[in-house]
Amino acid sequence: MSKKALLVVSFGTSYEDTRKKTIEPCENLLHKTFKDYDFFRAYTSQMIIRKLASRDGLYIDNASQALQKIYEAGYDEVLIQSLHIICGEEYDKLKRQIEPFKAKFKKLHFGRPLLTTIDDYKAAVSATLNSLPKLKEHEGVVFMGHGTYHESFSAYCALEYMFHHLGAPIYVGTVEGYPTLDEVLYKLQKDSITQVYLAPFMLVAGDHAINDMAGDEEDSWKIILSQHGIQSKILLQGLGENKEIQKLFVNHALDCVNSF
Repeated sequence: MSKKALLVVSFGTSYEDTRKKTIEPCENLLHKTFKDYDFFRAYTSQMIIRKLASRDGLYIDNASQALQKIYEAGYDEVLIQSLHIICGEEYDKLKRQIEPFKAKFKKLHFGRPLLTTIDDYKAAVSATLNSLPKLKEHEGVVFMGHGTYHESFSAYCALEYMFHHLGAPIYVGTVEGYPTLDEVLYKLQKDSITQVYLAPFMLVAGDHAINDMAGDEEDSWKIILSQHGIQSKILLQGLGENKEIQKLFVNHALDCVNSF
């Protein structure tokens, strides 16, 4: 009988409360779906891995370490599901870590990130819209994505385009790369938006959401928007809390297993 392992890989977070609300529910639903697979976890952020080890005594493997343990334990089939949002730097890093192990297992399945195909974008937009409050006149939603200088930066522009195509006053900016808050602010003013819901378009509501988005420092998005006459209501919830988003990751895992 085949010995199967499920490896769920995320960027990770050093915030325990959001980990329990976001990463762990995604992991748990995947494990519940693939009952005959033994569960393993990995993070792609070495910075977070080191911080958790030194601060909390919590030791999380990166993907290479986890796959080596899985191999040495005698598993012959592995399902790897990424919890990354886009096919960016962290996803590329994960692919590089997986490559040396492809020949070591009889089967190795690799599930795609949240935003990969056109249908993925449509499904994520639908899932996100269903979780938002009803908007009044002159209200909008501003999502903070992590962003990247990787060539996949255009994913955030495509995401916003799909929201706008449905008539939703939803704007997407990023901490790194493009589009920036300046581009978002220009559109908010152009569309006469005076109040927004600020929310992270990230798996977790971690440091960027708590400080860069919702903090009280002068360079936080909340403060910058208020200086331009736009008031913010904070939705401090990572995408991993959204049950429909959790199901999308499961569907990606099912897709890669069923297409093998």
